[in-house]
Amino acid sequence: MTQQTASAPATGAPGADPPAPDPREPLADLFADLNSSPDGLSSREAARRLIVHGPNALVRRGGRRWPGELARQFTHPLALVLALAALLAGVTGSLSLAVAIIVVIVLNAVFAFVQEAQAEKAVEALAAFLPDRARVIRDGKQQEVAAGDLVPGDLLVLEEGERVCADARLSTGSLEVDLSALTGESVPVYRAADLLDTDGPLLYCRDVVFSGTVCTGGQAHAVVTATGMLTELGKVAALSQRVQQDESPLEHQVKRVAWLIAAVGLGVAVAFVPLGLVAGLSIAAAISFAIGLLVANVPEGLLPTITLALAVGVRDLAKRGAVVKRLSAVEALGSTTVICTDKTGTLTENRMKITRLWILTATVEPDTATPDAGGPDTGQLPPSMEALIRSAALCTTATLSPDPALPAHGDPTEIALLEMASVLGRALDPAERDRRRHTLFPFDPRLKLMSTIDRAGEDQESWTAHVKGAPEEVLARSRSVLDGDGDEDRPLTARDRTAIGKVVEEYAGQGLRVLAIARRESTAGEPVATDRATIEDGLCLLGLVAMLDPPRPHVAAAIEQAHRAGIRVHVVTGDNGLTAAAIARRVGIGTGPEGTRVITDAALDTLSEADLDALLNSGQELVFARSAPEVKLRIADALRAQGQVIAMTGDGVNDAPALRRADIGIAMGRSGTDVAREAATMVLTDDDFATIIAAIEAGRRVYDNVRKFILYIFSHLLPEIVPFLVFALCGGLVPLPLTVMQILAIDLGTDTLPALALSREPAEPGLMDRPPRKRTDGVIDRALLVRAWAFLGMISATLMMAGYFLTLTRAGWHPGDPVGANSPLHHDYLQASTTAWLGIVACQIGTAFAARTDHASLRSVGFFTNRALLAGIGFTLLFAAAVIYLPLVQSLFGTAALGPAELATVAPFPFIVWGADELRRARRRRRKAVPRPTMRSE
Repeated sequence: MTQQTASAPATGAPGADPPAPDPREPLADLFADLNSSPDGLSSREAARRLIVHGPNALVRRGGRRWPGELARQFTHPLALVLALAALLAGVTGSLSLAVAIIVVIVLNAVFAFVQEAQAEKAVEALAAFLPDRARVIRDGKQQEVAAGDLVPGDLLVLEEGERVCADARLSTGSLEVDLSALTGESVPVYRAADLLDTDGPLLYCRDVVFSGTVCTGGQAHAVVTATGMLTELGKVAALSQRVQQDESPLEHQVKRVAWLIAAVGLGVAVAFVPLGLVAGLSIAAAISFAIGLLVANVPEGLLPTITLALAVGVRDLAKRGAVVKRLSAVEALGSTTVICTDKTGTLTENRMKITRLWILTATVEPDTATPDAGGPDTGQLPPSMEALIRSAALCTTATLSPDPALPAHGDPTEIALLEMASVLGRALDPAERDRRRHTLFPFDPRLKLMSTIDRAGEDQESWTAHVKGAPEEVLARSRSVLDGDGDEDRPLTARDRTAIGKVVEEYAGQGLRVLAIARRESTAGEPVATDRATIEDGLCLLGLVAMLDPPRPHVAAAIEQAHRAGIRVHVVTGDNGLTAAAIARRVGIGTGPEGTRVITDAALDTLSEADLDALLNSGQELVFARSAPEVKLRIADALRAQGQVIAMTGDGVNDAPALRRADIGIAMGRSGTDVAREAATMVLTDDDFATIIAAIEAGRRVYDNVRKFILYIFSHLLPEIVPFLVFALCGGLVPLPLTVMQILAIDLGTDTLPALALSREPAEPGLMDRPPRKRTDGVIDRALLVRAWAFLGMISATLMMAGYFLTLTRAGWHPGDPVGANSPLHHDYLQASTTAWLGIVACQIGTAFAARTDHASLRSVGFFTNRALLAGIGFTLLFAAAVIYLPLVQSLFGTAALGPAELATVAPFPFIVWGADELRRARRRRRKAVPRPTMRSE
C-alpha cells in the first residue's frame, strides 16, 4: 500500500468510494455484493475497479504549508514585542541596534521553525507499514501484484510470515494472525473460514483479517472487502488526521508573559509622558524618554534564551534515550500528572516467556534454572521433567535463529517453548523434529488443542503423539499421569485432578497463561491413527507450562519513582483484563488499598461522561482493557477536561490518534511501529519505561531552569527603568544615568550567555519528591515577580544608583550642573554613566548565582557544578571590559574608561546581591523546618 497527498477527493479517490460491504454477511452473499467469486477476478476487471476505487493507498488530506508555518513564528506575541522594540530603537535613531533586534527575531523564528519542522507523518508511516507486493488469484491462476493495485473482490493468498495488505474475509483455510498492531493483544489469534461471526466488534470476528496485521501460521484464501482509507487501518489514519494537538503549558505561558511585558512596557511608557511634562520636560524629551522606558522593559534576550534552553533540554534527553520532536514538549513533560500506558511492548517485552514448569513432585523456574523446594539443578532434572520439556518442544512448528541477534520465526508461544528447552540445556534441532514428524494437527480454537505425531524408533514402527493445549481439555482426555520420580505412568486419580486444578487456578490468578502437555505412545504394532479424536484420547499427562509476556526490566522502579513524584499511572490496553491487571500488579500499578480495578471496553461504554469523570478523579489507578482507539481518545479527553497533563505511551497503529491527542505522546523506538513513532511527540530509542520518568525529571528541571533565567532577566529590568524615572522626576537636574544603547548592550550582550548557562543548572534536591504543578500554574507567578522586582531588582537599582551618584559627587558635581559634550564635567559624567552600567552588570553576576537555587543554599548544589555559568560570567566580564576600554566601542555605547576607584565601587555588588538572597532563602528554610503546633484534645 502506498501513500498519497491530496487536498480534496478526486475521481477514484477513497473519498469517492461506495461503502464497503459488511464482511460478516454470509460468504455467498458477500461474493455477490462484491461481484466476485472463489476463483477471483479477471485482470481486466481488476484494472477497471482500480480506476473506480482508486489505489489501495492511505490519502493524506492536504500537506504542510511551510510559508504559513514560518510566518506563524513571526506573529508570536514575544516576537511582536521584540519587533516593537526594534521599531522604537529605529525611531530613536539607533538603526544598528534596531537591525540587531530584527536579526534576533529572524534567527529565533527560523530556529523554532526548523525544530518543529518534523511535520506529522503518521499517514506516511501507516503506508510504509504495509507490504509492497501481494499474491492474488486472477484469471484463474496465482500471481503477484503491487499491493497498491488490490481492489475489492480480489482473492488474496495468505501464508505464514506474510503481512495482510487489505481487509478481507477468509473463504478457505485458517490462519494465526498477530493483531497486536490494531488491538494490542500480545498473543496471536486464530482465524478460520468456517468460524462465522455475524455480530459483535468487527476486529474480533474470527473469519476476518485486517490490513497491516501479520500471519504467524497457516494458509488461507481471503476475498478483499475494503482497501485504502476504508480499511480499519485507514480509519485509524483518518482519525489521526482529525485529532488536533493543543499548545503546551509553556507555549501558553510564554504568550501570557509576552502580553504581560507588552502591557507593562506600554503602560509605563504612556504614564511617563504626563509625568515628564509635570517634571518640566519638553514634549519631545518626554516622548523620547518614554520610548527609552519601553525599550528598557523589553527583555530582548528572553525569547532566544527560552528557545535555546529548550533545545539544550532536547539534546540532553536524546542522550538519555528520548527523542523529542517539539521543543515545548520538554517543559510539558515536567508538568505531567498522569501517564496512560499501553501494556504490550511498553510495560512488557511483547514476547511470551516460560515462568513455570510443573510436574507432580517439582516446579522449575527457567529464569533461575533451579527447582523450588530444594529440587535438582538443570543437569539433574527428573525423567518426568525431561519428558515434559521434550514433548512441549516437539509439539511446535516454530524455529529459533542460529544467530541470537536475529528474530525467531513462528508462533510466540512455540518460540517460548523452544527457548525454554534451550535455556534448560535441552535444545531441540528443528530439522530433526521435522524429519521425524509423521502428522501435524494444527491448533484448533474449538478443541483448544494442537497435536503432532512423531516416529519414535529407527524401525519407524513405533510412534508418539505429543499434545499441548488448554488444561481443562487435556485433563478431560487424560487417563494417566507420569510419575514425578520416574518415567512410568500411573492412573490419574480424582485427587490428582483436584490438585492440578488448584495449580492451574493459582497460575491463572497470577495472570499466567497455562498450557497442559501430554503424550500418547503407541502400543506394539499399533498403526498411526488418522483420526484426530483417537490420537487425542487416552493421554498421559506430563505436566503444566505457565508463561507470560514479562514486564520490562526497571519498570517497577520507574513506577515507584512516578508515585513518589505524585504521578498516577493508568493502563490502557487492548489486551485481556485479567492479564493486564496481573502485569499492573507486578510492576506496582494499582497496588493501593482499593486494589487493581479493571474497566473493560463494554463497561466503559455504559459509563456516562460524569461517571467517567468521577472514576478518573477518584485517585485510583485503573486498568482499561479491550480498549479501541476511540476509547483511548475518550479517556484522554476526560483527563484533560479535569486539568490533567497526560503522557500517553503506545507502540501500535491503534495508538496513533491517542498519541496525537495527549499532551505528550510517547512511542517506543525499537518495538513500536513507524505509525506510533511519527504520531508521537517523544520517541524512546531504548523502549525503556524508566526513560519516561527520567524525561519527566528532565522536564521538571527545564521548567525550573526557565524560571531561573526569567528571574535573572527580570531582576535587572528595574535597574534599567529607575535611571529614566530619576531623570524625569528631577526635571533634568540629574543627568540621565543610562542611555538606550547601554540598555541594549545589557539585554543583547551581557544577558544571554549567563541566562543560557542557567538552563544547564543541575536539579535541586528533592525535585522528584514534590507533586506536579497544575496546568494553570504560570511560569511567572507572584513569588517570582516579588523576588525579581521587589527584592533583587530593588537591591540592584539601589546599588547602581549609589555607584552613579558616588562617582559624580567625587568629581565635584552638584544637581543642575551641565554635563554636556563641551562641559568640564562631561568626562566625569561618562565615567559615572559607565559606572552605573557596570554596576548593573556586576549585580547581574550576583543575581546569576542567587538564581541558581529557589530554596536550597548554593553550597548544597556546589559553587563549581555549573561550569557553563562560570564561562558565561567570564564572557560577560570580557564584554564589559571591551565596552569600557576599547575606544571604538566607547564611541558606540557612550562609555569612558574607569579607574581603580570606580572599579572598587562596583566590586562588592555581586556579593551583596547574592548574599542578601542567600540570607532570604536560609530564613525561608528555617521557617519551613519549624513544625506546626498540633491540637490536642483533653
